[in-house]
Amino acid sequence: MDAQTKSSLLWGVVAGLAFLVLLQGYELLAATPVSVGAKVGVTLLVAVAATVLTYAVDGRLPGNESP
Repeated sequence: MDAQTKSSLLWGVVAGLAFLVLLQGYELLAATPVSVGAKVGVTLLVAVAATVLTYAVDGRLPGNESP
């Protein structure tokens, strides 16, 4: 697996986990439960979108990347 693919997949995992943390905070504060199906579906959607987006714009963003 090349570095770009691995990096994109890891960013997708990070985005999915960050969404779950935000969802947990929402449930704690709002006291409104969210169904498990909705949690899984939206988390997968967020993770896939983040993976595709980071793969598409990997070389186009300026940054402090090591060679």
